[in-house]
Amino acid sequence: MAPLSRRILTIETTCDETAAAVVAEDLHVLSSVVASQDQLHRRFAGVVPEIAARAHVERILPVIDEALVRAGVRLADLDAIAVATTPGLAGSLLVGLVAAKTLCLAADKPLVAINHLHAHIYACRMAAGRDVFPCVGLIVSGGHTSLYRCQAATEFEYLGGTIDDAAGEAFDKVASMLGLAYPGGPAISKAAEHGNERAYAFPRGLTHDRERLDFSFSGLKTAVRYTIAGPGRPDFRAAGLSHEQVADLAASFQAAVVDSLVEKSMLALARTGLARLCVGGGVAANRRLREQLAETAARVGAELIVALPELCTDNAVMGAIAFETLRAGKTERLDLDAQPGLVRHSPLAEP
Repeated sequence: MAPLSRRILTIETTCDETAAAVVAEDLHVLSSVVASQDQLHRRFAGVVPEIAARAHVERILPVIDEALVRAGVRLADLDAIAVATTPGLAGSLLVGLVAAKTLCLAADKPLVAINHLHAHIYACRMAAGRDVFPCVGLIVSGGHTSLYRCQAATEFEYLGGTIDDAAGEAFDKVASMLGLAYPGGPAISKAAEHGNERAYAFPRGLTHDRERLDFSFSGLKTAVRYTIAGPGRPDFRAAGLSHEQVADLAASFQAAVVDSLVEKSMLALARTGLARLCVGGGVAANRRLREQLAETAARVGAELIVALPELCTDNAVMGAIAFETLRAGKTERLDLDAQPGLVRHSPLAEP
Protein backbone atom coordinates (compact mmCIF):
# COMPACT_ATOMS: atom_id res chain seq x y z
CA MET A 1 0.00 0.00 0.00
CA ALA A 2 1.32 3.43 -0.95
CA PRO A 3 2.09 5.73 2.00
CA LEU A 4 -0.45 8.44 2.77
CA SER A 5 0.40 11.90 1.44
CA ARG A 6 1.67 14.23 4.13
CA ARG A 7 -0.82 16.79 5.40
CA ILE A 8 -0.25 20.17 6.98
CA LEU A 9 -2.33 22.82 8.68
CA THR A 10 -1.56 26.29 7.34
CA ILE A 11 -2.45 29.54 9.14
CA GLU A 12 -2.70 33.02 7.61
CA THR A 13 -3.17 36.23 9.66
CA THR A 14 -0.87 38.73 7.97
CA CYS A 15 -3.48 41.47 7.57
CA ASP A 16 -7.26 41.34 8.02
CA GLU A 17 -8.26 37.82 6.97
CA THR A 18 -8.16 35.04 9.54
CA ALA A 19 -7.60 31.88 7.51
CA ALA A 20 -6.67 28.25 7.97
CA ALA A 21 -6.45 25.33 5.57
CA VAL A 22 -5.47 21.69 5.52
CA VAL A 23 -3.52 20.74 2.41
CA ALA A 24 -1.98 17.46 1.26
CA GLU A 25 1.51 17.22 -0.24
CA ASP A 26 0.05 16.57 -3.70
CA LEU A 27 -1.53 20.04 -3.25
CA HIS A 28 -5.01 18.62 -2.83
CA VAL A 29 -6.94 21.07 -0.64
CA LEU A 30 -8.77 19.20 2.11
CA SER A 31 -10.30 22.34 3.64
CA SER A 32 -10.09 26.11 3.52
CA VAL A 33 -11.70 28.56 5.93
CA VAL A 34 -11.45 32.37 5.67
CA ALA A 35 -13.04 34.84 8.08
CA SER A 36 -13.14 38.28 6.47
CA GLN A 37 -12.98 41.53 8.43
CA ASP A 38 -14.35 43.77 5.66
CA GLN A 39 -17.36 44.83 7.74
CA LEU A 40 -15.11 45.92 10.63
CA HIS A 41 -12.90 48.16 8.48
CA ARG A 42 -15.50 49.50 6.03
CA ARG A 43 -16.20 52.72 7.92
CA PHE A 44 -12.47 53.57 7.80
CA ALA A 45 -12.04 52.70 4.08
CA GLY A 46 -8.91 50.77 5.03
CA VAL A 47 -7.49 48.29 7.51
CA VAL A 48 -7.02 49.51 11.09
CA PRO A 49 -4.19 47.37 12.58
CA GLU A 50 -5.49 47.35 16.17
CA ILE A 51 -8.97 46.31 15.09
CA ALA A 52 -7.50 43.63 12.82
CA ALA A 53 -5.38 42.12 15.60
CA ARG A 54 -8.28 42.00 18.07
CA ALA A 55 -10.52 40.33 15.49
CA HIS A 56 -7.85 37.70 14.82
CA VAL A 57 -7.73 36.88 18.54
CA GLU A 58 -11.48 36.27 18.54
CA ARG A 59 -11.56 34.22 15.34
CA ILE A 60 -8.32 32.26 15.13
CA LEU A 61 -9.33 29.20 17.17
CA PRO A 62 -12.82 28.79 15.63
CA VAL A 63 -11.30 29.11 12.13
CA ILE A 64 -8.61 26.50 12.84
CA ASP A 65 -11.15 24.17 14.40
CA GLU A 66 -13.47 24.51 11.41
CA ALA A 67 -10.60 23.78 9.00
CA LEU A 68 -9.75 20.57 10.86
CA VAL A 69 -13.39 19.49 11.03
CA ARG A 70 -13.99 20.08 7.33
CA ALA A 71 -10.82 18.17 6.45
CA GLY A 72 -11.82 15.30 8.72
CA VAL A 73 -8.47 15.28 10.50
CA ARG A 74 -7.19 15.72 14.04
CA LEU A 75 -4.05 17.54 15.11
CA ALA A 76 -2.42 14.15 15.63
CA ASP A 77 -2.98 13.33 11.93
CA LEU A 78 -0.95 16.32 10.73
CA ASP A 79 2.70 16.20 9.72
CA ALA A 80 3.41 19.88 10.41
CA ILE A 81 1.84 23.24 11.18
CA ALA A 82 2.77 26.21 9.01
CA VAL A 83 2.13 29.89 9.59
CA ALA A 84 2.81 33.12 7.73
CA THR A 85 5.42 35.09 9.70
CA THR A 86 6.43 37.84 7.24
CA PRO A 87 5.60 40.43 6.01
CA GLY A 88 2.43 41.88 7.49
CA LEU A 89 0.92 43.82 10.36
CA ALA A 90 2.82 43.10 13.57
CA GLY A 91 -0.18 42.43 15.78
CA SER A 92 -1.91 40.30 13.18
CA LEU A 93 1.18 38.20 12.52
CA LEU A 94 1.70 37.54 16.24
CA VAL A 95 -1.81 36.14 16.69
CA GLY A 96 -1.26 33.51 14.01
CA LEU A 97 2.26 32.74 15.15
CA VAL A 98 1.30 32.25 18.80
CA ALA A 99 -1.57 29.97 17.76
CA ALA A 100 0.73 27.89 15.56
CA LYS A 101 3.42 27.60 18.26
CA THR A 102 0.84 26.55 20.83
CA LEU A 103 -0.54 23.82 18.57
CA CYS A 104 2.97 22.61 17.72
CA LEU A 105 3.84 22.37 21.41
CA ALA A 106 0.57 20.65 22.35
CA ALA A 107 0.64 18.14 19.50
CA ASP A 108 4.42 17.75 19.18
CA LYS A 109 4.46 18.83 15.54
CA PRO A 110 7.16 20.70 13.61
CA LEU A 111 6.68 24.41 12.90
CA VAL A 112 7.18 25.79 9.38
CA ALA A 113 7.48 29.52 8.60
CA ILE A 114 5.83 30.95 5.48
CA ASN A 115 6.75 34.11 3.63
CA HIS A 116 3.41 35.65 2.70
CA LEU A 117 4.67 37.09 -0.59
CA HIS A 118 6.30 33.83 -1.68
CA ALA A 119 2.98 32.15 -0.95
CA HIS A 120 1.10 34.53 -3.26
CA ILE A 121 3.30 33.43 -6.14
CA TYR A 122 2.99 29.79 -5.09
CA ALA A 123 -0.74 30.20 -5.67
CA CYS A 124 0.23 30.42 -9.36
CA ARG A 125 2.04 27.09 -9.01
CA MET A 126 -1.18 25.62 -7.66
CA ALA A 127 -3.22 27.15 -10.49
CA ALA A 128 -0.83 25.80 -13.13
CA GLY A 129 -0.65 22.30 -11.65
CA ARG A 130 3.05 22.16 -12.51
CA ASP A 131 6.34 23.82 -11.72
CA VAL A 132 6.38 27.52 -12.69
CA PHE A 133 9.89 28.43 -11.56
CA PRO A 134 11.97 30.32 -12.56
CA CYS A 135 9.70 33.26 -13.31
CA VAL A 136 9.16 36.94 -12.69
CA GLY A 137 6.68 37.31 -9.83
CA LEU A 138 4.33 40.28 -9.49
CA ILE A 139 2.59 40.59 -6.12
CA VAL A 140 -0.06 43.28 -6.23
CA SER A 141 -2.36 43.74 -3.25
CA GLY A 142 -3.58 46.17 -0.64
CA GLY A 143 -0.25 46.19 1.16
CA HIS A 144 2.27 45.20 -1.51
CA THR A 145 3.13 45.98 -5.09
CA SER A 146 6.42 44.25 -5.81
CA LEU A 147 8.36 42.52 -8.57
CA TYR A 148 10.68 39.58 -7.89
CA ARG A 149 12.90 37.25 -9.82
CA CYS A 150 11.70 33.89 -8.50
CA GLN A 151 14.39 31.31 -9.14
CA ALA A 152 12.59 28.74 -7.00
CA ALA A 153 9.52 28.59 -4.76
CA THR A 154 11.42 30.02 -1.79
CA GLU A 155 14.26 31.78 -3.60
CA PHE A 156 13.15 35.32 -4.45
CA GLU A 157 15.26 38.31 -5.53
CA TYR A 158 13.65 41.73 -5.11
CA LEU A 159 13.60 43.70 -8.37
CA GLY A 160 11.48 46.68 -7.43
CA GLY A 161 8.23 47.81 -5.90
CA THR A 162 6.09 50.74 -4.92
CA ILE A 163 7.93 53.70 -3.45
CA ASP A 164 4.74 54.96 -1.78
CA ASP A 165 1.23 53.48 -1.87
CA ALA A 166 0.43 49.91 -2.83
CA ALA A 167 -1.97 49.56 -5.76
CA GLY A 168 -4.69 48.02 -3.59
CA GLU A 169 -4.43 50.85 -1.09
CA ALA A 170 -4.86 53.35 -3.92
CA PHE A 171 -7.99 51.48 -5.07
CA ASP A 172 -9.44 51.70 -1.55
CA LYS A 173 -8.72 55.42 -1.16
CA VAL A 174 -10.00 56.39 -4.61
CA ALA A 175 -13.15 54.32 -4.07
CA SER A 176 -13.73 56.30 -0.87
CA MET A 177 -13.30 59.56 -2.76
CA LEU A 178 -15.90 58.41 -5.31
CA GLY A 179 -18.36 57.32 -2.63
CA LEU A 180 -17.99 53.66 -3.58
CA ALA A 181 -18.00 50.64 -1.27
CA TYR A 182 -15.09 49.08 0.61
CA PRO A 183 -13.04 47.15 -0.35
CA GLY A 184 -12.31 49.49 -3.21
CA GLY A 185 -10.92 47.06 -5.79
CA PRO A 186 -14.19 45.30 -6.68
CA ALA A 187 -16.15 48.56 -6.39
CA ILE A 188 -13.85 50.45 -8.77
CA SER A 189 -13.84 47.54 -11.22
CA LYS A 190 -17.64 47.40 -11.28
CA ALA A 191 -18.06 51.16 -11.71
CA ALA A 192 -15.41 51.21 -14.45
CA GLU A 193 -17.43 48.80 -16.58
CA HIS A 194 -19.72 51.68 -17.53
CA GLY A 195 -17.02 54.36 -17.85
CA ASN A 196 -14.65 55.80 -20.45
CA GLU A 197 -11.07 55.08 -19.46
CA ARG A 198 -9.85 57.91 -21.69
CA ALA A 199 -12.08 60.53 -20.07
CA TYR A 200 -9.30 61.71 -17.75
CA ALA A 201 -5.57 61.77 -18.49
CA PHE A 202 -4.22 60.51 -15.18
CA PRO A 203 -0.45 60.00 -14.69
CA ARG A 204 1.31 56.61 -14.97
CA GLY A 205 3.90 57.02 -12.23
CA LEU A 206 7.50 56.12 -13.10
CA THR A 207 6.60 54.40 -16.38
CA HIS A 208 8.88 56.85 -18.19
CA ASP A 209 11.84 55.67 -16.09
CA ARG A 210 13.16 52.58 -17.88
CA GLU A 211 16.04 52.21 -15.42
CA ARG A 212 13.85 51.36 -12.44
CA LEU A 213 11.45 48.51 -11.76
CA ASP A 214 9.50 50.58 -9.25
CA PHE A 215 5.93 51.81 -9.01
CA SER A 216 4.34 54.98 -7.66
CA PHE A 217 0.63 55.53 -7.06
CA SER A 218 0.47 58.49 -4.66
CA GLY A 219 0.62 61.03 -7.50
CA LEU A 220 -2.19 59.23 -9.30
CA LYS A 221 -4.28 59.25 -6.14
CA THR A 222 -3.68 62.98 -5.72
CA ALA A 223 -4.57 63.62 -9.36
CA VAL A 224 -7.92 61.90 -8.83
CA ARG A 225 -8.49 63.92 -5.66
CA TYR A 226 -7.83 67.23 -7.41
CA THR A 227 -10.04 66.25 -10.34
CA ILE A 228 -12.92 65.50 -7.99
CA ALA A 229 -12.74 68.38 -5.53
CA GLY A 230 -9.78 70.61 -6.31
CA PRO A 231 -6.77 71.21 -4.04
CA GLY A 232 -7.41 71.81 -0.37
CA ARG A 233 -10.99 70.51 -0.33
CA PRO A 234 -11.22 67.33 1.74
CA ASP A 235 -15.02 66.92 1.62
CA PHE A 236 -15.54 64.79 -1.47
CA ARG A 237 -19.23 64.35 -0.68
CA ALA A 238 -19.79 67.99 -1.66
CA ALA A 239 -18.44 67.39 -5.18
CA GLY A 240 -21.83 66.21 -6.47
CA LEU A 241 -20.48 63.74 -9.02
CA SER A 242 -22.91 62.22 -11.51
CA HIS A 243 -23.02 58.46 -12.09
CA GLU A 244 -21.32 59.05 -15.45
CA GLN A 245 -18.51 61.05 -13.84
CA VAL A 246 -17.96 58.35 -11.20
CA ALA A 247 -17.81 55.69 -13.91
CA ASP A 248 -15.37 57.70 -16.03
CA LEU A 249 -13.15 58.51 -13.05
CA ALA A 250 -13.11 54.87 -11.95
CA ALA A 251 -12.29 53.66 -15.46
CA SER A 252 -9.56 56.25 -16.01
CA PHE A 253 -7.99 55.55 -12.62
CA GLN A 254 -8.10 51.79 -13.14
CA ALA A 255 -6.52 52.15 -16.60
CA ALA A 256 -3.64 54.18 -15.14
CA VAL A 257 -2.95 51.55 -12.45
CA VAL A 258 -3.16 48.68 -14.93
CA ASP A 259 -0.90 50.42 -17.45
CA SER A 260 1.75 50.95 -14.77
CA LEU A 261 1.62 47.34 -13.58
CA VAL A 262 1.78 45.91 -17.09
CA GLU A 263 4.56 48.23 -18.26
CA LYS A 264 6.88 47.45 -15.35
CA SER A 265 6.11 43.74 -15.47
CA MET A 266 7.10 43.54 -19.12
CA LEU A 267 10.25 45.54 -18.35
CA ALA A 268 11.11 43.04 -15.59
CA LEU A 269 10.78 40.16 -18.06
CA ALA A 270 13.07 41.94 -20.50
CA ARG A 271 15.62 42.82 -17.82
CA THR A 272 15.80 39.30 -16.39
CA GLY A 273 15.61 37.43 -19.68
CA LEU A 274 12.81 35.26 -18.29
CA ALA A 275 9.74 34.35 -20.33
CA ARG A 276 7.21 33.55 -17.60
CA LEU A 277 5.25 36.00 -15.44
CA CYS A 278 3.36 34.81 -12.35
CA VAL A 279 0.90 37.20 -10.72
CA GLY A 280 -0.72 36.98 -7.29
CA GLY A 281 -2.33 39.19 -4.66
CA GLY A 282 -5.78 40.69 -4.26
CA VAL A 283 -5.52 43.15 -7.16
CA ALA A 284 -4.63 40.22 -9.45
CA ALA A 285 -8.35 39.39 -9.38
CA ASN A 286 -9.05 42.60 -11.32
CA ARG A 287 -10.51 41.64 -14.70
CA ARG A 288 -9.00 44.56 -16.63
CA LEU A 289 -5.53 43.78 -15.28
CA ARG A 290 -5.82 40.10 -16.17
CA GLU A 291 -6.97 40.93 -19.70
CA GLN A 292 -4.25 43.50 -20.39
CA LEU A 293 -1.52 41.28 -18.94
CA ALA A 294 -2.71 38.41 -21.15
CA GLU A 295 -2.76 40.58 -24.27
CA THR A 296 0.66 42.08 -23.62
CA ALA A 297 2.31 38.82 -22.58
CA ALA A 298 1.05 37.14 -25.74
CA ARG A 299 2.42 39.99 -27.83
CA VAL A 300 5.93 39.65 -26.37
CA GLY A 301 5.87 35.84 -26.37
CA ALA A 302 5.80 35.41 -22.58
CA GLU A 303 3.81 32.87 -20.59
CA LEU A 304 1.37 34.37 -18.09
CA ILE A 305 0.09 32.51 -15.03
CA VAL A 306 -2.29 34.31 -12.68
CA ALA A 307 -3.53 32.86 -9.40
CA LEU A 308 -7.12 31.66 -9.37
CA PRO A 309 -9.45 34.49 -8.27
CA GLU A 310 -10.29 32.71 -5.00
CA LEU A 311 -6.57 32.44 -4.20
CA CYS A 312 -5.72 36.06 -5.02
CA THR A 313 -7.00 37.58 -1.80
CA ASP A 314 -5.34 36.43 1.42
CA ASN A 315 -5.98 32.77 2.17
CA ALA A 316 -4.27 29.83 3.86
CA VAL A 317 -4.34 27.47 0.87
CA MET A 318 -1.34 29.19 -0.69
CA GLY A 319 0.49 28.25 2.51
CA ALA A 320 1.02 24.88 0.81
CA ILE A 321 4.36 26.43 -0.12
CA ALA A 322 5.42 25.08 3.31
CA PHE A 323 5.86 21.67 1.67
CA GLU A 324 8.78 23.14 -0.29
CA THR A 325 10.41 24.11 3.00
CA LEU A 326 9.63 20.76 4.58
CA ARG A 327 11.19 18.89 1.68
CA ALA A 328 14.33 20.95 2.21
CA GLY A 329 14.36 19.72 5.81
CA LYS A 330 13.88 23.17 7.31
CA THR A 331 11.68 23.70 10.34
CA GLU A 332 11.65 26.39 13.02
CA ARG A 333 12.28 26.57 16.76
CA LEU A 334 9.44 27.66 18.98
CA ASP A 335 11.23 30.92 19.78
CA LEU A 336 10.61 32.07 16.19
CA ASP A 337 9.48 35.70 15.98
CA ALA A 338 7.36 37.53 13.42
CA GLN A 339 8.99 39.92 10.94
CA PRO A 340 6.50 42.62 9.94
CA GLY A 341 8.78 44.56 7.60
CA LEU A 342 9.58 43.88 3.95
CA VAL A 343 13.27 43.22 3.24
CA ARG A 344 14.34 44.76 -0.04
CA HIS A 345 17.42 43.84 -2.04
CA SER A 346 17.39 44.98 -5.62
CA PRO A 347 20.58 44.68 -7.68
CA LEU A 348 18.62 44.55 -10.95
CA ALA A 349 16.72 47.71 -10.06
CA GLU A 350 19.91 49.74 -9.88
CA PRO A 351 20.59 52.13 -12.78
